[in-house]
Amino acid sequence: MRRWVVGVVLLFIAAGCRPVQVPAAQVTAPTAESMVPAAVEPQGAAKRIHDPVMAKEGDTYYVFSTGSRVAVICSKDMVNWEPCYRLFDYLPGWVIKAVKGVGDLWAPDISYYDGKWQVYYSASTFGSRDSAIGLATNVTLDPNSPDFKWVDEGEVLRTRNGDEYNAIDPNFVLDADGQPWLAFGSFWSGIKLVKLDPVTRKPAPDAEILSIASRRGAPGNTEAIEGAFIIRHGDYYYLFASFDACCRGAGSTYNVRVGRAEEITGPYVDRDGVPMVKGGGTQITGPYDHWRGPGHNGIFTENGVDWLVYHAYNADESGVSSLRLEPITWDKDGWPHVASYAAPE
Repeated sequence: MRRWVVGVVLLFIAAGCRPVQVPAAQVTAPTAESMVPAAVEPQGAAKRIHDPVMAKEGDTYYVFSTGSRVAVICSKDMVNWEPCYRLFDYLPGWVIKAVKGVGDLWAPDISYYDGKWQVYYSASTFGSRDSAIGLATNVTLDPNSPDFKWVDEGEVLRTRNGDEYNAIDPNFVLDADGQPWLAFGSFWSGIKLVKLDPVTRKPAPDAEILSIASRRGAPGNTEAIEGAFIIRHGDYYYLFASFDACCRGAGSTYNVRVGRAEEITGPYVDRDGVPMVKGGGTQITGPYDHWRGPGHNGIFTENGVDWLVYHAYNADESGVSSLRLEPITWDKDGWPHVASYAAPE
């Protein structure tokens, strides 16, 4: 769940390191609109989902989300979902020691890299930069496999209240050369990017922290940006991020914005050419029907179709958050769209 500062708070890598479509700098071919399937309506255990990301292994889809020490739900068809397992039975001991007052784990990111599934996860409290990102790995997502075991690899990044950025909302991504990176950040000075060691899956102690998006000093007098997710499509890297307020039920104003760059490190600009480090971002989600605050997206790709995976709040059910899945269409200029949002003229 996204952190609102005042108190509210997957890519089939063509390089061959992924057996299924899981986003991590995924490269996707432009898709004709006529080939894009309709949105699906998730049922069953799809309620009370925040910050979802999705992967597939074998014939089963898995959605990882905030809370319950990273809740995992499963489906055979993307429609009917059931509880599957939790990433951890207990909070990792290092998390309890590192982050005072931590109650749960937030905003996981699932990907497959170098023979293992990996989940980067966040530990924090609302409105705080006393935060950490951790990592867990497994050789399979299937809880019925004899090889199934999530291994906590410990701390990846750490911030404290004196820092100008926040170590939450991680997203693992590979560049065109197969180099791994981690995007992360929430509020304050915005979204960051750091290079990872391919062996440890963590940054070197002296790794440079790059700024790739921020709303500080931009119109609107807000620092509300978080939930980065990067993919590669065609000739560009696309940075998706969520703006505005999460976690207010039907009063949430969350929405997804996007910019693109020729290099993974940026500069990312929106459709109008405004740099994302200066508050830019082309809006691609907004309220529709009885859904409010559609945001904190992941992207999952299967059979050439990119799916926007996000949560939204159901105004007809007391603002309960739910999993939403919509196919992305790409226009002739290479910009993404979803059917639920009609941009203002």
